[in-house]
Amino acid sequence: MQGSESSAVNGNRLCLDFANLPFTSGDPLAHQTSWLELIDFLADNRIISGERSTELSSLTQSDPRTAGILMKQAERLGDSLRLAFAAMASEADVKPEWVATINALLEITEGHDQLQREQGGWKLGFRARHEGLEWLLAAIARSGAELIAEGAKGGLQRCDNPNCRLMFYDDSKTQRRRWCSMAWCGNRSKVAAFARRHGGEKARAHHA
Repeated sequence: MQGSESSAVNGNRLCLDFANLPFTSGDPLAHQTSWLELIDFLADNRIISGERSTELSSLTQSDPRTAGILMKQAERLGDSLRLAFAAMASEADVKPEWVATINALLEITEGHDQLQREQGGWKLGFRARHEGLEWLLAAIARSGAELIAEGAKGGLQRCDNPNCRLMFYDDSKTQRRRWCSMAWCGNRSKVAAFARRHGGEKARAHHA
């Protein structure tokens, strides 16, 4: 599952939505998250304002080195979160090297929350002490750290489609969610089950 499909998934946690982005892939022809898609993700999740997202969108032209550094950090964070969550879903150990990536960002982005003016009102935003752009990933790293600290017995789930790598957090009382998205894997499973069921009925009718 790539591209628009992963963006349609509600992981129910900021860190899971981020980990579900296709930052890296073994297939060079597969879709991989671009700089603009990363900026859109940050804006959609209110990590940055619309005005700030417009400024950052052109950073690959105005300051490609800085944009490249942040993109590499985002890729490393995405990979570490994905590996850690997959291990947790399988009740395996989370390796220290995956946690080290998260901790490094938490250390760099030390700062504080503060009220910030926005469109005639106020919002609670994060003010980093560090002057670089790593602070853009701070909320994601914090969300990932909280989920890892919660442990494997929480609501972390892997999509029931064996061909899908996406994950989500089921915080419902029944915890019966099975699919990353009903619009994608859920409906595909239903269609496949329908085809198998009716194919079997036709075969039995033919041999009757």
